[in-house]
Amino acid sequence: MHWLDVQDIAEALADSHAHIDPTTISFPALRALVTALPDFAEQTGHPCNERILEAIQQHWIDEKA
Repeated sequence: MHWLDVQDIAEALADSHAHIDPTTISFPALRALVTALPDFAEQTGHPCNERILEAIQQHWIDEKA
């Protein structure tokens, strides 16, 4: 997975961090959780930005619904 795999990342976060409410997490904390996922690897040319973090957060919220 890399930053553009927002759905896969959200599913992994929902599975591995079920105790966290994604509506209250800060972007720095979200970024740290994503980079700590075992299947995550940053790719050159695909940096993280606020738009990507927002998309991950929204998909994570949807996963918990």
